[in-house]
Amino acid sequence: MKKKILALLAISSVAQSDQLDNLIDTSSAIVDQIDKGIAYVGSASEYSYLGTSLSDGSVSESAHITSQQIQAYNDALSGMASYMPYGDVLAVLNEQANTELELMDQAVDVFTEAVVEMVQVVQVAEMAEEASTPDEEAQVQEFVANNQEVLTITQEEVTEYNQSIDDIETHANNASAFIAVAENVEAVDFLQQGAENNNTTAEQATLSYNANQQWVSMQWAGTNNATAVLLNGSNFGLDMYVSEADILVAGQESEYYMTGPTAQGYDCFMYGDCDYEP
Repeated sequence: MKKKILALLAISSVAQSDQLDNLIDTSSAIVDQIDKGIAYVGSASEYSYLGTSLSDGSVSESAHITSQQIQAYNDALSGMASYMPYGDVLAVLNEQANTELELMDQAVDVFTEAVVEMVQVVQVAEMAEEASTPDEEAQVQEFVANNQEVLTITQEEVTEYNQSIDDIETHANNASAFIAVAENVEAVDFLQQGAENNNTTAEQATLSYNANQQWVSMQWAGTNNATAVLLNGSNFGLDMYVSEADILVAGQESEYYMTGPTAQGYDCFMYGDCDYEP
């Protein structure tokens, strides 16, 4: 549902940019007709006195303004009632959050593939931990010896795993920061005022989250100025940071974790051979 709302807000951002274009197009069309009409009247006012020229009788009609043109123009005027000349900060925040969520989902797919490629290490760890007698230890030794090639983890697999989980954290934090600011009316108004103060638009700004500075900022196009909202509790009541322990505890309660190999065990995850209902 959250993603659907963000997508709709992104669409509204496009509609916002179309409002001025519609007004330009529809007003220009009427101005073109008026310009043609003025030109004709100027000409007619001259040749009619001089008796030097005649039209074919259809020139005036070519300068008519149609009912369709008037309707389109009036509709464009109505549309301008909601037009935002400095752009729409809320729409930009939600659009960028949606982009970050999509990038995170892609990184999660890569991470999942990397875990599956290395999942045999879970089996090895379980067998080694459960071996409590020399016979069981010998079974572990034999299993490893017979399957060493399959059980070996490559540097390429590790690199893919490490990079994907870094990407997940980056995009998850970006998305969460943008959404948090978007849902805070005072913070949105503050950034919107920044666009007005710098005589530019939100859509032209560079939106970013900086973990070191602990803020979401908008760098205004054509200036050296930026407006930032802190996320560490310093303003607008946005106190976003939680401990690693809290994050991991929440993660261990998630469906993604509970259906993974470390929570379910190797046999349950790979073959559905579970001692409990997954």
